[in-house]
Amino acid sequence: MVLVKVDLYKMYEALQYKFLYKNDINSIHILLNLYDLEDNMANIYPKYISTRAIRKRINRQLIYKKDREFISNNISLLLHEDIDRLELIVYLEGYKNGYHNIKWANILEGKSIKHFSIETVYEKNFLFHYDIHLEEIRNFREYTENEIRDQERESKFLNNFIITYCNKVIKKKVYNLNRYMDKQLTIEFEHGRMNIREEPLLTTMELNRMYEIIVDTIIKNVVNIYLEANWLGINDRVLNRYS
Repeated sequence: MVLVKVDLYKMYEALQYKFLYKNDINSIHILLNLYDLEDNMANIYPKYISTRAIRKRINRQLIYKKDREFISNNISLLLHEDIDRLELIVYLEGYKNGYHNIKWANILEGKSIKHFSIETVYEKNFLFHYDIHLEEIRNFREYTENEIRDQERESKFLNNFIITYCNKVIKKKVYNLNRYMDKQLTIEFEHGRMNIREEPLLTTMELNRMYEIIVDTIIKNVVNIYLEANWLGINDRVLNRYS
């Protein structure tokens, strides 16, 4: 049995690798099947928030450059597919973690039937997925998130996973950004004369800082994506007991 589990983990890693680094779409469907989440596809929808946040932070960082909008938009276009794949994989990991956490599902089910009749639960499409106005439910969600953050502080699993991916996929694109961008021409009028000049390329220092911002933004957003997906997975597990 132990050997089977080890082989299954290796299979997870191989499929994640093919999807993340080879953009193999078939791998994600196989992974969903192995995670036993195929029936939950309708409830799996990550928000893909990192790219937008990166564009805003880069734009603020380059406030001194006239072409900052051009640069931040190019970064967004250049990286969004790579970042979206990362967000999807982490979302699925979080969802799987919540969906298969029987302890947390049992606790949430107990709290649910305190506030709703069993007949009402049978009829619901959503439980406490988004509606957490009840203090008891808010406290429980905070408890699950704190547990995950504590585990992450010890293992640094998510942090290392994200940094490894960024170093292998994102970094080279950021440091080669000058090659990806067409030269920007600036037209200036001075004393009735028109001057056309090229905007200067990004310096190594600027690229270093941009990469730091990108990685920091991805880590913060992707960890939040994991936490939200975990919560949705717990809720879906409870509802699926009544479907």
